[in-house]
Amino acid sequence: MRNHTAEETTAVLGLSTSHLDGVLSVTMDRPECLNALTVPVLTRLADVLERAATDRDVKVVRLGGAGRAFSAGASMNVDDWHGVGSATDIARQGSRVVHAITAMPQPVVAVVHGPAAGSAISLAMACDLVLASETAYFTLGFTRMGLMPDAGASASLAATIGRGRALRMALLNERLSAAEAFAWGLVSAVHPAGKLEWEARKLIRSLVNGPTAAFAQTKAAINAATLDGLEPALERELLGLAVLVESDDFIEGASAFHQRRPAAFTGS
Repeated sequence: MRNHTAEETTAVLGLSTSHLDGVLSVTMDRPECLNALTVPVLTRLADVLERAATDRDVKVVRLGGAGRAFSAGASMNVDDWHGVGSATDIARQGSRVVHAITAMPQPVVAVVHGPAAGSAISLAMACDLVLASETAYFTLGFTRMGLMPDAGASASLAATIGRGRALRMALLNERLSAAEAFAWGLVSAVHPAGKLEWEARKLIRSLVNGPTAAFAQTKAAINAATLDGLEPALERELLGLAVLVESDDFIEGASAFHQRRPAAFTGS
């Protein structure tokens, strides 16, 4: 990428990107479905981030969502699915995104202004700083579908909020408010909804004007100390999901979701 002095915005496959004055803004852009994640969206997101990692003109990456949500997580719309194996395909591309975020030298800031669910939490947890609106909330929801967390959440959540709280979120599928998420250490700061964008711009500008080499070394050191289990977790999650997507419980969970009823799991 060349150095941008005027903002240029591109929208492809449910993802919008713009690059201005050292800031690469990446927006999940499917507001009609709360920015539900699909294989094409995650593939495109991984491609964008992998290229940005070697772009000297990118000093900071901002990740957000269009409309009223950060993201509802993996799409459960049958029109977005291509066979039952798409759950593992989504997880595989989500893993690419998480690896790109944690490996790139630039700081990545997630701006969460509404719901963040399922795989979207994995993406947010991979970011270096997470800013949330007071109206934001977080919920995993995987086991409600007969599935397990993906895209590194089993490692990143435990590293961020501790094993006990990670298991509580994963097993009970409770909705965590922005205030609770801040108290648990899930997010870096919480701001009033009307001030979130202003606060995000202020923070991102301070990062752009900061010592980028020192930021890169600091990020690498902290990630090495706290996320050493991320890569094995990604592999375990993919193996576990490959088994779960073939289970009766997943079929029941998906059916219950679409029929808006409680699932009747059998453990098979």
